Amino acid sequence: MYRTTINCFLLVLALALAGCDQDPHTYALIQTSYGDVKVKLFNSTPKHRDNFIKLAEQGYYDSLLFHRVIPGFMIQGGDPDSKAAPAGQPLGQGGPGYTLDAEIGELHYKGALAAARLGDNQNPQRRSSGSQFYIVEGRPINEDLLQNMSQQAGINYTEEQKQRYLQEGGYPPLDGQYTVFGEVVEGMEVVSKIATVPRDRMDRPQQDVRMTVTILD
Repeated sequence: MYRTTINCFLLVLALALAGCDQDPHTYALIQTSYGDVKVKLFNSTPKHRDNFIKLAEQGYYDSLLFHRVIPGFMIQGGDPDSKAAPAGQPLGQGGPGYTLDAEIGELHYKGALAAARLGDNQNPQRRSSGSQFYIVEGRPINEDLLQNMSQQAGINYTEEQKQRYLQEGGYPPLDGQYTVFGEVVEGMEVVSKIATVPRDRMDRPQQDVRMTVTILD
């Protein structure tokens, strides 16, 4: 009887520990000709997380372009019009026919995955594009710049947030304005390669950079 009780206790403990080891986040793999980028989707932005998962599982993003790249800033993709767009065609207006409620809160650290959107004049509620996203390549941040950004945006960064910006970089001017719904966990060097490819006057890569997005189990 005693041995049976101990065995039951050990089994329950093992199951509990196994549960603790499980990662509650969803991950996606963005594959490009420059390499792969693995991103973690935030549970704090469930509408954007679930929408990204839905579109990826439908194959929506497959063969779309990173149509706008700016070194030291970000790379942007997810416009369905980019799939068959000839060279020189303006891009950035396409989508799935709907927008998403803003879930603004997470910050634009280096590697942030965020939703594109129309500007405040057309979109005062700051609703996100239903499909277009950008990944922050970012730039080094010093304390004076971060202080200026904090004052302009009215954001009081915690000490932990300040240190992450100072150590990793990012793009704080966008904080409080766009929904960040994930972050790069592997392949940041790929983002930097794409951000620095030759581009035209509209910041579109001169040679197409296509993507495939897969949700990881």
